[in-house]
Amino acid sequence: MISVRPSDLVVRLEKLKGLDPLTSRVRGVVHKVLQPQPLRDLLHGVPLGHPLHPLMVQVPLGSWLSAAVLDIIPDTERAARTLIGVGILSAAPAAASGYADWSETDPSQQRVGLIHSTANLVALVLYAASWKQRSTHRSVAAKVLSYSGLLAVSAGGFLGGHLAYRQRVGMDHSGDLSHLVGRGWQSLGPLVDFPENQLSQRQIEGSPMVVYRRGETIYVLSDVCSHLAGPLHEGTVADVDGSPCVVCPWHQSTFALESGGVIRGPATAPQSALKTKIIDGVVQVAAQSER
Repeated sequence: MISVRPSDLVVRLEKLKGLDPLTSRVRGVVHKVLQPQPLRDLLHGVPLGHPLHPLMVQVPLGSWLSAAVLDIIPDTERAARTLIGVGILSAAPAAASGYADWSETDPSQQRVGLIHSTANLVALVLYAASWKQRSTHRSVAAKVLSYSGLLAVSAGGFLGGHLAYRQRVGMDHSGDLSHLVGRGWQSLGPLVDFPENQLSQRQIEGSPMVVYRRGETIYVLSDVCSHLAGPLHEGTVADVDGSPCVVCPWHQSTFALESGGVIRGPATAPQSALKTKIIDGVVQVAAQSER
């Protein structure tokens, strides 16, 4: 007999298209509230170089778990109430960073993410009620509420783990070019084969590359967007502060063509970039570690 694991149930949730109208409405609200691009980049974690949300959730989770431990130790009611309050206050920025990431995901990820956020919202309400009960010295009711909140936030954490490790939200999806290190310079093709001011795709040892030519200058990046694996060669080129950048067609992550660095999120990991040179009219490329 084959048992059904909790993760198998979540996979079914990924396919629950009945949630799509609600996720669409929530996504619209998130985009409206978190409209300024600098704010969105901050919440995505672009300045850090990796998602901000996993860092932010440590504060409420740690505070609430610590409060649960104190609730079984005599004469620690005040400390437990303080920790629950810290968790409540820190939940807002943690949720904001989570919603920013969630709003730039695929439908199957949004379905799981919606239930993930709902479980955490239930936990927040339960902890707020527990905090209020503690102010009136109703310790039994307060502890029941807080342990119920811990159960809800644990369920939310399980779904968050599914999002991160099964659905790969927040992970670097860009193509791995480490196999090119040590291979030296390789021919990409004649310069005349690359149209000017247009994105095109080429393969190097099975790895897709996006190529952009501007005059005698060639830029080459991994074609697989680090955010959610979008095809960069189907995107657009925009000049940002005088430097050419490629904009992903899926979620508008923007990368500097020269370095692969993230200019705008939701991507936080840079694109792998190759060095280029032109010898006798032929474009050659090499890994950045090559000399």
